[in-house]
Amino acid sequence: MTERFDCHHCEDSLFGRKYVLREEQPYCVACFEALFASTCEECGKLIGCDCKDLSYKDRHWHEACFRCSRCRGSLVDKPFAAKEDQLLCTDCYSQEYSSRCQECKKSIMPGTRKMEYKGSSWHETCFICHRCQQPIGTNSFIPKDSENFCVPCYERQYALQCVQCKKPITTGGVTYREQPWHRECFVCTACKKPLSGQRFTSRDEFAYCLSCFCDLYAKKCAGCANPISGLGGTKYISFEERQWHNDCFNCKKCSLSLVGRGFLTERDDILCPDCGKDI
Repeated sequence: MTERFDCHHCEDSLFGRKYVLREEQPYCVACFEALFASTCEECGKLIGCDCKDLSYKDRHWHEACFRCSRCRGSLVDKPFAAKEDQLLCTDCYSQEYSSRCQECKKSIMPGTRKMEYKGSSWHETCFICHRCQQPIGTNSFIPKDSENFCVPCYERQYALQCVQCKKPITTGGVTYREQPWHRECFVCTACKKPLSGQRFTSRDEFAYCLSCFCDLYAKKCAGCANPISGLGGTKYISFEERQWHNDCFNCKKCSLSLVGRGFLTERDDILCPDCGKDI
């Protein structure tokens, strides 16, 4: 007795007939196509066993239906791009959607590397330094007057030199006495703390933070012994080579403010007229 060889689905005999194996189970052509064949995206018909099934992202086409949506040229064995569920050959895609290179004005083909900056695009080989003409790639660059420069070329051509360290100033910087400084180079002459963004003063053209200037040069108040900076409109009283903060110029005995009043002296003390009556 001959062993049976039937379709796994309809159980019709497959002897002498074409069949398809799926997961090691045989199916007649009709059952296989009804159960498993894909539908062509283009023509809507089943892609039978005798046809080549081309697929892209879970979508399927007959080989003859796999065409550019715009020019209708075959995409079989050719590069293509997808846009809004449409397949396009690279020529049609670049004409319709690709950005254009800022330098050579040609389309930047899909799949090729491009450089982008502030809404403009370049071919990688077109994104070059305006001065030395070398590709910039992913290196740092500085734009100026609609042109791009690599950092060394920009520094040689445009950057100011710091008066302190003599190196180029590429970002930020401080101007003091009409001379350029790096922010990190503009420091207090005494303590070397940065002065950028801080209040400071100068003596003999050297810059000092307020603290160092007061410690080194400011007169001391005869009342509290703290420095009198005289900066920012600070008011003080001066008498016989002695100085007082306005708030410290008070009667030694009763602490009455003597600013704008008459006063008497007794040795190093100052007194109001009432307290000085008994002198």
